[in-house]
Amino acid sequence: MTNLKAVEGLDTLTRSLAQRTPEQLAALLSRHAEPLARKPAPTQLRGLAGALWSYETLHHLVLHLDHPRLQVLAAAARISQDRAARAAPGPAAPAPGADHQSLMAHRLSFPHLATAPVPPEDVYAGLGATPPGPARTAAETALRSLCDDGLAALTEDGTLVVPPRVPQLLAAHDLGPFTPAAPRPASGGTPPATARPGIRSAVVTSAALHDESRAAAATLAATVDRLLSALATQPAALRKSGGLAVREIRRLAGAAGATEPQTRLLLDLTLAAGLIALTRTPAGITALPTGAYDDWLTRPPGERLAPLLTAWSALWAVPTHTPFGETATALVRGEDRYAPALRHALLAALAAVPLGAGSPLPPQAPGPEGGAGATLESLLRAAAWYRPLAVTGQPTDADRAVHTLHEAAYLGLTAHGTLTPLGHALRTDPQTLDEPLRDLLPPLLEQAHFQADLTAVVPGRPAAALAGLLAAAADRESEGHAVTWRFTPASVRRALDAGHTAHSLRDDLTAASATGGLPQPLDYLIQDTARTHGRMRVLPTACCIRSDDMALIGELAAHRALRDLGLRAIAPTVLVSGRPPAATLEALRAAGYAPTLESDTGTTTVERLPTHRTKTPAAPRDTGAPLALAQRLLGLPAGAPHTTEAGGP
Repeated sequence: MTNLKAVEGLDTLTRSLAQRTPEQLAALLSRHAEPLARKPAPTQLRGLAGALWSYETLHHLVLHLDHPRLQVLAAAARISQDRAARAAPGPAAPAPGADHQSLMAHRLSFPHLATAPVPPEDVYAGLGATPPGPARTAAETALRSLCDDGLAALTEDGTLVVPPRVPQLLAAHDLGPFTPAAPRPASGGTPPATARPGIRSAVVTSAALHDESRAAAATLAATVDRLLSALATQPAALRKSGGLAVREIRRLAGAAGATEPQTRLLLDLTLAAGLIALTRTPAGITALPTGAYDDWLTRPPGERLAPLLTAWSALWAVPTHTPFGETATALVRGEDRYAPALRHALLAALAAVPLGAGSPLPPQAPGPEGGAGATLESLLRAAAWYRPLAVTGQPTDADRAVHTLHEAAYLGLTAHGTLTPLGHALRTDPQTLDEPLRDLLPPLLEQAHFQADLTAVVPGRPAAALAGLLAAAADRESEGHAVTWRFTPASVRRALDAGHTAHSLRDDLTAASATGGLPQPLDYLIQDTARTHGRMRVLPTACCIRSDDMALIGELAAHRALRDLGLRAIAPTVLVSGRPPAATLEALRAAGYAPTLESDTGTTTVERLPTHRTKTPAAPRDTGAPLALAQRLLGLPAGAPHTTEAGGP
């Protein structure tokens, strides 16, 4: 026996695809973009049909099927193969000792790929969904969705054909009885038994949900900003075996103000969003920002977070979860193909939880029974309806689910045991995140409040230009709803070293002032620091120190703290140092002086903190590509209208 029936099924699918409009076919290509991208682009509809029904593509697609669609697909495949086997049974296995030719002939007969068309009524009967009602409606809706996604096709006489590989994929899974509606997670709205009598628990309102999501989004935006800034200043080196070393993760966590698991999560998200990239250097592979990071800095806060949240929904890993016996790391290629479906299932289950009835986050190590463990078990049962193959039967599924829930809360997608508006938007369509993010994060502030105690306060998120100006001339002192910088002689000198003059610095700060002026103490600080700045100059040739102030030269030569420099006068206004220019500058500044660096031509050298960039990764897939490919597959010129009598399946 051959697999002619399977070939006929592909013919049916090809005819079904040909009856679609370019927009319908483009929508199918977009929904299946990830698995289809792992295969060569099809040049004909028959090639697309073969790619859709290949084992590798099906293995990916069935992970994203909910309970009704999976049950309908499995029932149709089972009935189809049973009928094909009865109609034309495969050849008997060769007798022991048969020659190689007989063994290969039997192996190539593909009896397990035999299929037969199935009337939809037989599928409904096999699921116990024959009479009208919720079960019948759910089964019919699931069948239409399978046909829309190319996982099933209707023949001309109305019978159903499905991929012959489905039984192989689902053989090890017990799908249980057909359930038309998702179970609801157990309510967590009941006050805990340990609550003090007579004291009512706090009522969760939509305003509280919004406030918690806004706080999480604001913290996330600030943390990512600090993390990328730290990478721009000092790139992170990867281990030879791959991934970041624990030492590097701790350094970046301290710079970002996040925990190590949160830092691993943000590193993987920024890599997936193209804000950082891995670059090979003579010293090894390093992680550093790309050119897209500079464009990212100019965007409003909401637009900054959108690509990170979109990347999280499709990430093939649970970055904050480290399996037992493995070392926690980051920036490694994810291999958990179940992770995106698990996220969708958990968010879908939480979306069904009414406001005020949610449960608190389960602990990182959930108990086996009672308390948070029982709540988590109920949530997993509900989530399993939305993605059965991704939630049940996977290794450490409870631990992975717990860490996924904590990641969602950290990203502002969940709060008080239910989805926030941001979480609903991500679950429905990641392209619709802009509006809820605009509601959560106000516009960036362009001005600061300068105070007489030499501080500058920004009551919100500062714009990149304002943050850069304040960071150049002051030290960041606090974070939160308001950001505070403090001006000191050393910070002002740092701005002068970077090329500012007293006049330009005062003008820039005045333009950034919410009141249009600067307090007198800050103005005096700038003038006093500028007055002593550059009175001595360090020359790179032979590392000379020169100053027109002969008394100052004598003071430096006799200064005990500068003895290690080996200073000696070669002229009334010139000293020679035995240390390089950088070490000499550092020693002079540590002693309280304010030298500047001078080039061999006599001009002042502007000192700037080093910044590092790498090439921006390849541009994301063109959103118009699916429609253009659909038109080519249908044999239509680009932009041509297409009409069909069938109107698609």
